[in-house]
Amino acid sequence: MPLHSASSAHRHTLTGIGFTVLACACFSILDTGSKYAGALLPLLMALWLRYVLQSALTVGFGVARHGLDIFRTQRPGFQCLRAVLFCLSNALAMLSLRYLPLAEFTAVVALTPLALTLVAALWLRQRVSPLRWVLVALGFAGTLVIIRPGANVEGWALLWPALQLAVNTAYQVLSSRMAGKERPLTTQIYTSLLALALTCAALPWAWQLPDTAALWLAGIAMGVGSAVGHLMLLKAYEKAEPATITPFLYSQIPCALLAGWLVYGHIPDQWAVTGMAVIAICGAASAWLSMRELR
Repeated sequence: MPLHSASSAHRHTLTGIGFTVLACACFSILDTGSKYAGALLPLLMALWLRYVLQSALTVGFGVARHGLDIFRTQRPGFQCLRAVLFCLSNALAMLSLRYLPLAEFTAVVALTPLALTLVAALWLRQRVSPLRWVLVALGFAGTLVIIRPGANVEGWALLWPALQLAVNTAYQVLSSRMAGKERPLTTQIYTSLLALALTCAALPWAWQLPDTAALWLAGIAMGVGSAVGHLMLLKAYEKAEPATITPFLYSQIPCALLAGWLVYGHIPDQWAVTGMAVIAICGAASAWLSMRELR
């Protein structure tokens, strides 16, 4: 490879990693706003606030970049199902954040790549290597360390993150089936708009505008954090290979740690931090194995 080509590829890779870390920071801002707004507003109203801003920013970016062609889709049924799973996953995330600190919640969500391994083995009947099973076991062990007895988490409250993990795994399976068949930005636009339409239908029973500046700020944080985070992630995948980017998705855990400390004054104990580190390492290793198997 010519020297200038190698230098350009290296620069693109670093740019992709930078976009990934910024996306994770945006998602932490989203979760921070969701934790605050979800505790003080009706659930569907909080989701509606998020989707209004998210849709406006995502559609505006898509139309400015590709014109009305950005709305062209070949799989409207898949788009609708993806939006339903997205909305349900977000609702369960807000319920989870009422009871879990930001960092602990983020670590549980980070189990998704490992949960996908279980789905691949038990439902899709794919062969799973012994190393993958070890990573799954270690990842779930890390979760048990985080939510162990005495960790200030009510046992029944763990139902919400467990359900959120299941729905988010289904959402990721569907998204992987759509990969390469639809433009990613088109899929993001339809997901945002259809989720907005779902919450609009419930507004007559949930209407309650924020009545404080802090609540308005939380609503803005949700919409902007989600829209900008997803757009940053799209840019990251344009610049670098998924195998390069995926391990850096776990930078959301330290971002959540920082946000939880700055906004809510929560500092996880050493056992919780150990569990988060185990989940991040196992998830990144599982993603790396997936990319290597595709080569």
